Formats: sequence, C-alpha cells, structure tokens
Amino acid sequence: MKNQHLKNILELNIAVLLISTSGILGRYISMPPPITIWFRCLLAALFLGLFIWHKKIDLKVTNKKDWKTILLSGLFFGIHWITYFYALQLSNVAIGMLSLFTYPVITALLEPIFFKTKLNNKHVFLGILVLIGIYFLTPEFNLKNNYTLGVIFGVISSVFYALRNILLKKKVANYNGSMLMFYQMLTVTLILWPAFFIFDVNPIANDIPALVVLALVTTSIGHTLFVMSFKNFSISTASIMSSIQPIYGIIFGFLVLSEIPASKTLIGGFLILLTVIFESIQSKKI
Repeated sequence: MKNQHLKNILELNIAVLLISTSGILGRYISMPPPITIWFRCLLAALFLGLFIWHKKIDLKVTNKKDWKTILLSGLFFGIHWITYFYALQLSNVAIGMLSLFTYPVITALLEPIFFKTKLNNKHVFLGILVLIGIYFLTPEFNLKNNYTLGVIFGVISSVFYALRNILLKKKVANYNGSMLMFYQMLTVTLILWPAFFIFDVNPIANDIPALVVLALVTTSIGHTLFVMSFKNFSISTASIMSSIQPIYGIIFGFLVLSEIPASKTLIGGFLILLTVIFESIQSKKI
C-alpha cells in the first residue's frame, strides 16, 4: 500500500513536470501562437485518437445538450492557449506562467456566478492578494511595454482557462477525460484553420520536433496523467501539487533559455502561488 502511494505521488509529479514544459516550448517555437496551437491540437488529437482506439474508450456523447458545453469549452481552451503563448513570447517563462496561475483564485471568484452560490469573503481577499502579485509582475502600466502586455495576456489566458474548467466541472464525472480532451483538440483545430490565411507560416527546422514534444509530452501524456491522478488524490491535493508548475517552468527557462527572473517577478510570483496553495488547503478542509 505504501509503495502504491509513492507510485501515485511520483505519477502526479511527473504529470506536473511534463505540463510545465509548455513554458519553454511556447518561448522556443518561432511561429505565431495561433499557428502553433493549431499544430499542437492537430497532433494531440492524433495521439489521443490512437490512445482512445487502443484503450477502446467510448466516444459517444449520451446527451445532445452536452455537445454545446464540450464545444464551447474547447473554444475557451483554444483562446486560453493562444493568449498564454502570446504572454510567453511577449515576456518570459516566469511572467507568462505566473500570470496564468491566477486562474485558481479567478475560478473561485467566478464559480458563484455559474453555480448560484454565495461569494466567499475569503476569495475576495485572495483576489486582492493576486492583484498585488500581478502589480509586482508588471514593470509599468504601459501598453507599449511587452512585459506589461505579457502580464495582460497571461491574466486573460487564466480567465478563459477558469471558464473552461468551470464548464467541464460537471461533465468530467460523466465522460472519460481523454475523450473530452480529444473533442476539444478537434474543436480548436477546426476553429483555427483560417489562421493560415492571416499569419505567415515559416517554421524553422527546430520548430517541428518542439511541436511534436508539445503535442505528445506536454498535452497528450502530461494532461492525461494529470486527469488520471484524480483517481488517487483529491482535487485539492492535485491543485497543491500543480501550483509548483511555475517553479518547474522557471527552472526550465533558466536551464534552456538562460532566463533569470527579476526580484519583483519573484515577489509577485510568491504572492500568487501563496494564494493558490492557501485556497487549496482551505478547500480541503471544507
């Protein structure tokens, strides 16, 4: 039993580690984010499709009304990824990932709107703390400053990620996680194909293997392992573990891209991660 628990912890940490590679890959790939995300989703859909075929997972959607939720969540997921990659390209791995990790608190603030529950004053306080953290991430409120734009895109990305997760909250109990991811990848692929008429597609030689790693390792394997971890851990525990993603991302950014976060970035990141961990611990007590 103890060995199995250690195995479950290791698998969850591997999932978090693999997902955190999105930071350096988003900075490394030279193509415009909409084109990068299109290739990412197409390849991920192929990999997930093979996995689903191998595991004989049912792709049937039992309730026709669920299609609207699945497709809309796919749209939000695509917007989340595109804005996140713009945040990475405009700033750096640290700021991009830390801005994104405002999403747990944003989720807590949005949930009362969708589920008609009372707003918790604690979440208001945590929201203010997150805003202070974002203030430290932003060098100056100037839309001509790329780092400021990076923070804005990162926060927008976190909002759409929160909305996507809220939409899927009740659907995960009824459908296989890989199946939901598969349909979302197909949705984003179909929506983004007109991007080829808007943006120039000039991939360099190094972009191709990076895209394959992004689709297979980060998206297909990383997200699948993370969803599977919910069978062994509570959502709260998984959230605490996932809050280390920006730390992994910053380490990868330093090792691969030689990016060293500024002291203000570290302060802002600490405040944001503090709110995520605090919310995760508190939600575990409820």
